[in-house]
Amino acid sequence: MKNSDVEEMLLKNASLEDLIKMKIEKEFMEDLKKSKEVPKTNVYTDIKELPKEKIFSKFAVYKYFNRNTKCESFINGIQAEALIGLQNNIREKMLKGELNAFTTDDAYIKFDKAVF
Repeated sequence: MKNSDVEEMLLKNASLEDLIKMKIEKEFMEDLKKSKEVPKTNVYTDIKELPKEKIFSKFAVYKYFNRNTKCESFINGIQAEALIGLQNNIREKMLKGELNAFTTDDAYIKFDKAVF
């Protein structure tokens, strides 16, 4: 709603209800326009570029290769951190970006990407 529109309606003795209705309509149209916009997402494929707090989060995706069954699947960063367990040196190296994969007794886990 432009100021000139408001002034014109006031000069024509428009009711307060009409002015409120125009304002609500304008806000509704703006909200509708915002809702149709696609939110921007960041995709990180290099662990060095990823913020440290996102490395072991639900936004990080790791490839999980099971050595016993020879199957590949995907896990999130929370599950990957649980698989590291008490190996703090591996966790620290991953947080520094020096390491993007690690092994367990029966699996090979490698950072794939993070999307948020």
